[in-house]
Amino acid sequence: MSTALSSSLPAPTTRSSRRNFIRRFGAGGTTLAWLTQVLRAETPANPAIPSDLLFTSTKRLAALIKAKSLSSTELVKATIARIEQVNPALNAVVFPVFERALQEAARADEAQAKGLLMGPLHGVPCTIKDSHEVQGVRSTGGTLGRKDFLPARDATYVARVRKAGAIILGKTNTPELTLSGQTTNLIYGKTHNPYKLGYQPGGSTGGGAAIIAAGGSPFDLGTDFGGSIRGPSHFCGIAGIKPQFGRVPRTGHIVDFGGYFDPFQVIGPMARWVEDLTLLLPLISGPDGIDAAIAPVPWSEPGKVDLKSIKVVMYIENGSEKACTPETAAAVKRTAALFTALGVTVIEDCPKALIKESQELRNALSTADGRAWTKRLLKKYGTSQISPVISLTDQPQCDTAEFARLAQEMDLNRTKFLQWIKPYDLLICPANAGPAEPWPVEPRWTPPARGNYGYTATFNNTGWPGTVVRAGTSPEGLPIGVQLITKPWREDVSLAAAAFVEASPGFGFQKPTAV
Repeated sequence: MSTALSSSLPAPTTRSSRRNFIRRFGAGGTTLAWLTQVLRAETPANPAIPSDLLFTSTKRLAALIKAKSLSSTELVKATIARIEQVNPALNAVVFPVFERALQEAARADEAQAKGLLMGPLHGVPCTIKDSHEVQGVRSTGGTLGRKDFLPARDATYVARVRKAGAIILGKTNTPELTLSGQTTNLIYGKTHNPYKLGYQPGGSTGGGAAIIAAGGSPFDLGTDFGGSIRGPSHFCGIAGIKPQFGRVPRTGHIVDFGGYFDPFQVIGPMARWVEDLTLLLPLISGPDGIDAAIAPVPWSEPGKVDLKSIKVVMYIENGSEKACTPETAAAVKRTAALFTALGVTVIEDCPKALIKESQELRNALSTADGRAWTKRLLKKYGTSQISPVISLTDQPQCDTAEFARLAQEMDLNRTKFLQWIKPYDLLICPANAGPAEPWPVEPRWTPPARGNYGYTATFNNTGWPGTVVRAGTSPEGLPIGVQLITKPWREDVSLAAAAFVEASPGFGFQKPTAV
């Protein structure tokens, strides 16, 4: 902390109670207001990203710490206070480690004073989904068999953000084994949407999405097996990217790597702002020598993408019997219009037959083994009582010959999709047919309705990358996101497009009003 700036700060309160944290660093606190003034004065102007300390970007916070205009301790205290303020209503952060975070912040400040920076995230706090292993921190994955599990090491990608200097504030809620779109479990209960309490945040990274949107964490690390990054990002109005399959190791996740379903599962970052996804994703990417599916594919910088030269395709309805809400359709059209105004030709085309085939193959394959895969996971973790939001018995299974046929048909479907996307560089489509829905009184698993196809799982089947960014609002005040899908390994195009959309008037993150 520079002399001129530190002279304006109140005396340190390292032994303050949690109540004092809130009083000193809460939304109306003088220190927080002062730090916001510093942020406004010392970071580059960007109309899409506010100067509010709790709602600005990870990248800008890291820049302030690096410039010694903000200490890690100040920032960690401010985010702790915000979590304490909003979490009773949200139930998003289910296992806080605040004392540990403050100790790490103090060490980060000591290193900074000596001119030593760990990396691009030096001293910046974050939260981590409870399905990821964090050394010495309870990591349950929402399943009762692991309610007291303390990992001996960090998951690969957790270790990478910590090596870059990030400080973990706590674990965020997830459905059991991450295998549901409803973020609730038998250990911690339901998480609520910060835009409308009593509504769902999506799943499975619902806790992370909710606390990011509420200003309690700059970023979180999510997982996406069928939309578990993109769905909550849509429902909670933040930005999230499902990377290309093969980009980020899954080592240390409760559903890790291997087996037929391996291509569906990816790890990726979630934040309020797209520039943070661009910062975070390269940090967690690349082989770790354990997850054999991860390829050493070079990272391409989104800033080098010329959006005026790309070819764009869009669709709204995808052949599902569940139609999009008018506001969802309008959000996709408004997003496409941004590219048209840029001088890009936007083609409307939807491979409805391929989507239908892909969804039906996925549904058949997911139950082809009689859910033996899920049962093995539960046995591995010692869980005998399961959450009602996941299913073990309600779907048909098939014999080995039929399973082999389904697997072959899925591979052929992926080839057909590659042929369809060949003329295009970017696909714009809904992230979901509608906004977040209310929590049912008794949440439970409901099998996929025949003829009802979601918008996200298709691209777990293909393996392609895709970013979600806010593009609209429902009549109830709930966020509506759009999905920006690209060809294999072209996260740079997806992120460049998302940054362009986010910076446009009326698009991008907006502060919630319910908390």
